Amino acid sequence: MEKAMFAGGCFWCMVSPFEEQPGIGGIVSGYSGGHVENPTYEQVKTGTTGHFEVVEITFDPDLFPYEQLLELYWQQIDPTDPDGQFHDRGPQYRTAIFYHNDKQKELAEKSKQAMAESGKFKKPIVTLIEPAATFYPAEAYHQDYHKKNKTHYKEDREKSGRDVFIKEHW
Repeated sequence: MEKAMFAGGCFWCMVSPFEEQPGIGGIVSGYSGGHVENPTYEQVKTGTTGHFEVVEITFDPDLFPYEQLLELYWQQIDPTDPDGQFHDRGPQYRTAIFYHNDKQKELAEKSKQAMAESGKFKKPIVTLIEPAATFYPAEAYHQDYHKKNKTHYKEDREKSGRDVFIKEHW
């Protein structure tokens, strides 16, 4: 099993696209990339800790290769928005691929280049590709939020504009 880490705006919306895929061993919502140790949601949401909201995915590369994770990741985000994702604004909601090894870095860079050359977007691709930093799991109430709070999750996701964007571009 390997780890992958992606920032795609609100981490609640980044769990369900990956969880039902073959070879996915687990997905944990959390924070990474900042300068505060053991940050809380209340700290991260201020946008001052440097952390991104992320999902850490444990996967079997023989069943679901990293390239497929990347392909699915791009289809969940607006890679041209440098200031957040959909209605979630601020540095904690920016997009990023956090690689765990040289192979992941190479594949992430190739996929970003392919996205830029695809002509799918008129604006530049601004998703960051960074080395994985310390991962801090989010509080328990954030884990599997889409299952524990179905109504609120559905309403929030609909209001965000994410699904409209995905439908228009994918």
